[in-house]
Amino acid sequence: MDLKIGPSLALFAGLIMPLGVAAQPALNTNATIVYYDSSGNATLDPAEPQNGSSYSHETLLALYETVIRFDQDGKLTPGLAQSWEMAPDLTELTLHIRTGATFHDGAKVNAEAIKRNFERNAALGRRAGNVVADTARLIKTIDVLDEYTLKLTLTEPSGQIELRLAYNSGMMVSPASFAPTASGEPPFGSTLKGVGAGPYQLKSFDANTKTVMTRFGGYWAGTAGRPAGFEHHYVPESRARFNAVQSGQATIALIEPRQIAEAKAQGLKILIAEKNALWDIYLNVSRPVLKDVRVRRALMHATDREALADAMGFGSARPTQQLWAPSSPFFIADLDKRYPFDPAKARALLAEAGYKDNAEITLLLLNTTEYRALAEALQGMWRDVGVTLKFDLIDVSQYTQFARPTPRGDMMIGRNGGRGDAVEGLAQIVGTGGGVNPGGPASPRIDELLGIAKKLRSDDPKRLAVMLDLSREISEQVSNIPVITRANVYAFRPGCILNLVPYMPAGDERFNDIQVGAACNTMCGRPAVFKSQRLQISGLTPRFLHSQNVRL
Repeated sequence: MDLKIGPSLALFAGLIMPLGVAAQPALNTNATIVYYDSSGNATLDPAEPQNGSSYSHETLLALYETVIRFDQDGKLTPGLAQSWEMAPDLTELTLHIRTGATFHDGAKVNAEAIKRNFERNAALGRRAGNVVADTARLIKTIDVLDEYTLKLTLTEPSGQIELRLAYNSGMMVSPASFAPTASGEPPFGSTLKGVGAGPYQLKSFDANTKTVMTRFGGYWAGTAGRPAGFEHHYVPESRARFNAVQSGQATIALIEPRQIAEAKAQGLKILIAEKNALWDIYLNVSRPVLKDVRVRRALMHATDREALADAMGFGSARPTQQLWAPSSPFFIADLDKRYPFDPAKARALLAEAGYKDNAEITLLLLNTTEYRALAEALQGMWRDVGVTLKFDLIDVSQYTQFARPTPRGDMMIGRNGGRGDAVEGLAQIVGTGGGVNPGGPASPRIDELLGIAKKLRSDDPKRLAVMLDLSREISEQVSNIPVITRANVYAFRPGCILNLVPYMPAGDERFNDIQVGAACNTMCGRPAVFKSQRLQISGLTPRFLHSQNVRL
């Protein structure tokens, strides 16, 4: 039997997983979790732009403790700060750092160390990822009040600062890692040593290939039940990931939904983690072909989401036209009915926009089997309404090229995992300067509403009304093209993985507290040899293939 846990069942998750623990109480604390993932890390620097994606966070969350934490449901809880107070006018945040926490190099986690991290982020300026850079700009002054207390004075009222410190901006690095490199330059990206205060410490790192970590004996929250190590392997090909977990070379793997039935047939356990996540198409609305909202609306009508959910989800996906799950307070049911699949309507809108014969669009395509399968399906659908979709293939780690100073591509498909801070998540997709929005907002009102929401705390009732208005404006202007929801599907051998529950604030799960059962029968650690797999869209249903003229 597979486990399926969604956002609306987050509270129930704690009841499901302990049952598994009770059935298999003995743990193997000498084991290493070997995880095969579809995305990786080019660097281990929390401030580096590529690490702003919530689909490359398992390693970062394990290495670096955050100042404030998100719990599994996205609520704020203590992290390195055991408590904090926000001034009524939202311009001062006082942090009380817990005593006894240390970095992996033995240095104290105290107010001065936290200050050094904030100062380093500010010094990076625009070299840092958007979330980190924007947070640094919010901080006007940092005052150390005593060894374990510091006060942040902000440049303007902010309802986001607490939330930001539970994400990349709050991932604390040992100040010793900030020493200049041999060239005299301050370390950044690949030159930063990954020394944090999380439950696992770095043993070795091979960029975009493998990160090896070992259990940190001095972790402030203890080590009871924690495995001896955690390895993260970046393997783009889904067949290679599947084979690794089936053979025992991996303890757990992220697999594609189309592999669920095969995994069950092989006797593997399946966990479907439903999240506030989806397959989304990010747009550069400054491109000539996408400037006209009629073209963007045509693409919405040209997308058969029901067929895509059937073909790619295998019971784990549903159609969506917005960024929010039904369990979210920002979800608006009517928005999912706004752009029904209607090829005739799509052709008419394209003709009105001056593209009666053909509209040519370049998609920056990330090179994994799932991305390619979805892109080819969309290519067939849109061809039927007079749109030629061309692919510009790149590695997953290079997704930041879409929003570089010289943007690449008209659009890009992304597995959007959301953010713990809903406002920040929207700002990255549809706001000025967003990490996946190189063309600016589709309307001035989007930036206006984002600006209002940023100055309201997450528990302010006014924020809900603003966010609902923002959702409607995003839909009206087609600032992005949501396609289908995207659950994380994990496969593991029976008895191997305990205590894995969905982590709602990000696209990745937190592997920090996973345990390995004593009966886990694996060959983890044995070298694996992978063969590149030819693209197959065998998961697409015959009805879908016939109706959309997808050719293999």
